[in-house]
Amino acid sequence: MRKKAAAAALALMMLCCAAGCSAPAATDAPESPESEFGGVRDERESQSAAPAPAPAPSAPKPAAVPTLDERAAEKAASLTLEQKVAQLFVVTPEAITGVDTATQAGSATQQALAAYPVGGLVYFQKNLLTADQTREMIANSQAFAQDACGLPLLVGVDEEGGTVSRIGGNPGFDISNEGNMADVGAAGDTAQAKAVAARIGGYLSDLGFNLDFAPDSDVCGDPSTDVMALRSFGTDPAIVGSMVSAQVEGFAEAGVLCSAKHFPGIGGVMGDSHEGAIVSEKTLDELRDWELAPFKAAIDAGVPMVMVGHLTAPNAFGSDVPASLNPAAVTDLLRGELGFQGLVITDSLSMGAVGDFCTPDQAGVAALEAGADLVLMPEDFAAAYQGVLDAVSEGALSEERIDQSVLRIVKAKLAFE
Repeated sequence: MRKKAAAAALALMMLCCAAGCSAPAATDAPESPESEFGGVRDERESQSAAPAPAPAPSAPKPAAVPTLDERAAEKAASLTLEQKVAQLFVVTPEAITGVDTATQAGSATQQALAAYPVGGLVYFQKNLLTADQTREMIANSQAFAQDACGLPLLVGVDEEGGTVSRIGGNPGFDISNEGNMADVGAAGDTAQAKAVAARIGGYLSDLGFNLDFAPDSDVCGDPSTDVMALRSFGTDPAIVGSMVSAQVEGFAEAGVLCSAKHFPGIGGVMGDSHEGAIVSEKTLDELRDWELAPFKAAIDAGVPMVMVGHLTAPNAFGSDVPASLNPAAVTDLLRGELGFQGLVITDSLSMGAVGDFCTPDQAGVAALEAGADLVLMPEDFAAAYQGVLDAVSEGALSEERIDQSVLRIVKAKLAFE
């Protein structure tokens, strides 16, 4: 009996333990895992990804600005042969208008520039009456030139100071004459020489001129007999060179082109090229040692133009042909040996020194064959102009040769804009 009771008690204890240790059945579904961004549900498995935004269009690149060389080439290529040949000449307004003395620019000038769009005009004292008259005459001429071919004129004048001064000291202008360059050279002060050029360039620019046929770069010979004595800076090539270099800088600061003259140097030579031949018996080595020094200084200073004079130097250049028409002087010496790449202009071809070497219709051709870019004041402009056209037509001058000079001229003009 007691054994049955004990067995029943043991069974009851085992049942109770089994009931207390059992876990309740799970009834909740497992939770979805949280996203790493603050518990936001990741729906990438049920939805396609949104397209990435299109990149913003890049700003268009600015058009390349053409260089001066590119602009000059484009403009030169747009000119007709007739326009290009006209650009090679710098003449007086009377040469193209036919008037006795030009003191204004009206319909005659307009018609003349339309027919002959020359590269430049040069004025003398007879043309220059007052400041206002000069400004208006030049401004009108420039407007007519732009209408004719889309290029400005080179507007030049001989304004050295002293004995060669068209404006300084002219009664119609309230402008003082700067005096002879011989006195400036004697003072030995390059700063003074530069200041003189800057003042001259300043009043020329104010009047509308963009080219001064200065500084005189000749080395004076005997001051008692040399026709260049007052115009030259002196008898020492080094001093003359330093003064010329300073003046090139002064004109540049004033914004005016200048022209070193009269290559290869006519100081110390007897005679006057306005009247007839001027001759030097010096050899090329002798010219290198003396006359050429100021021109080298001018080139080193960045002179934009060199005027070639009418010096005959048979021992230097091998013939009696004046330097202005002689390839040995222009192409071989100035361009080749001295490396000058700027504008080369002849001295006036109406002077007596060149009359025995070419006819009026061949003056321009001879100058271009020598290597010049600009032909100054031929005796008969219409004949010289037609002579160049005929030479191209006949094959004596190539259009490529014309283009070489025109490109230099156009580049110099566009640099003013």
